[in-house]
This record gives sequence, structure tokens and C-alpha cells, in this order.
Amino acid sequence: MARRVFAILGSAIFLVIAPGFVAGVVPYWISGWRTEPPFLGLGPVRIAGAVLAGIGAIVLLDSFVRFAIQGVGTPAPVFPTRHLVATGLYRYVRNPMYVAVVSLILGQGLLFANLRLIEYGVAVWVLAHLFVVGYEEPTLRRTFGAEYDEFTCHVPRWIPRVSPWRGGPR
Repeated sequence: MARRVFAILGSAIFLVIAPGFVAGVVPYWISGWRTEPPFLGLGPVRIAGAVLAGIGAIVLLDSFVRFAIQGVGTPAPVFPTRHLVATGLYRYVRNPMYVAVVSLILGQGLLFANLRLIEYGVAVWVLAHLFVVGYEEPTLRRTFGAEYDEFTCHVPRWIPRVSPWRGGPR
């Protein structure tokens, strides 16, 4: 029970510190959250940005809750999960947190019509990709072995599946 409480508190703190900074503070520094005329003069682009950012926020919160409750840990490497999280949106894509953070940034870029935010979003995705491939996947493979190998065989890294993967822990 104590570990679960620490997992919930740790996840909440990490949510504010890491994604809060990367997808909130830095975009604010870049854009001041000032709205420019929509890209190509198309108002629906701004709406698409708001929808993308909103979906990103929901996915991010869902992922953090799953790490704390089901994984009994946090996304932070200092207090990792005890269990591989392969439920909810993790049945569609292996890295919904990173997808969510990038979606939040790109959504803000479209919403505010700020090209620098779009460029920042691409840079964040490249850095996330390098981190996932260079550190996270090897660590998860060592930690969860065959369970993680099966997961990676069926669930793509970045582009979500159309239907959920039905294997792994429920």
C-alpha cells in the first residue's frame, strides 16, 4: 500500500516537473501563448490544434494514472514501475506519454499559429525517440525480458495500432 501511495505522489510530482515544463512552460516561453493569424488563413487549423492539445492532455493524464495504479511506480527512472504497463492506450502504442507531450506541443503550435512551437515539437519528438531507443527500451528489455519482447512485437513505438493488442497483462 505504501508503495502505491508513493507511486501516485511521485507520478503527480513528475507530471508537473517533466511534461509540465516541456509541454507547458517552454511553449509559454516560446509563444507567450499569444494567438497569431491562423496558418494559411484557415481557422479550422486552430480548431485542430485545440483538439490535438486536448487529446494529448487526456492521454498524458491516463498514462500517468496507469503507471501509478497498475505499474505501481512512476515514469521517472528513479522510481520505475514494478509491472509492465500494457493496458489502456498502451495496447495501441508503446509510448503514449511521449506521443501525448508532442501532441500537446504541436497542438499549441497550431492553435497559436506559431512555427517555432511546431519546430520545438519536432525537436522534442527527436529527443524522445533517441531516449526511448538508447535508454528506455534496453532498460525495459532487461527488466521485463520476454514480456517486453512480446509487447514490442505487437505494439508499435510511435504510430498507434488501429485495434488494441489483446496480449500481455490485463
